[in-house]
Amino acid sequence: MMASPRGRGTISSGQLAIIVLVAICVIIEVLLQLGDAGLIGPPRFRNLVYEYGGFWTGLLKNWGPNYPAQPWLMFVTYGFLHAGLLHLGLNMLTLVSLALPVADRVGGRSLVLIYCASILGGGLGFALLSDSFRPMVGASGALFGLAGALLAWEYVDRFTLQKRLWPVARAILLLALLNVALYYVMDGLAWEAHLGGFIMGWIMALLVDPRGRANPTDAPETETK
Repeated sequence: MMASPRGRGTISSGQLAIIVLVAICVIIEVLLQLGDAGLIGPPRFRNLVYEYGGFWTGLLKNWGPNYPAQPWLMFVTYGFLHAGLLHLGLNMLTLVSLALPVADRVGGRSLVLIYCASILGGGLGFALLSDSFRPMVGASGALFGLAGALLAWEYVDRFTLQKRLWPVARAILLLALLNVALYYVMDGLAWEAHLGGFIMGWIMALLVDPRGRANPTDAPETETK
């Protein structure tokens, strides 16, 4: 038995999943930029898209939705909208850096599952903890979910090898402190979505791949004749 080598120049399922996720966010923001320039759509095109696709906590109370399924769909749609090119660029760079090791461990299908579940988790966190009247948009909840997944696997791998768990706790503490700092520096930081996404990503990682590994990058071998 030997490992079947991956063909050179081929795109793995994980890489393809990352390309698709990035492309969706980029295409949407490009359309919003064209709307900002008055080249497509009605006046206030970006604001209109936010009104229909952003996460509004008021819709979970007594606000009237723009369409019947909006209070449910916004738990997903908010994660593919951004507040401009800078917001998009920072999130997409973070997405690629975090998604690659996740995909290396569990493949593209599980990556998308963790990512989408983390978007939902971010929405749940924002719904439960925020009383903001402004819309929440951005992939940050999903990105913190990917970080949560990686730290969950780091935890089980270290536990399996009976290594010190302090590095995992330290990373979680640093993420928490970073959110506190950014909350006071940046206006409108949705820390509630970060927390919800992180928790959901941690849970999903242990559901998708609960087995500790001596070498997290090891992939199952494939028999060849």
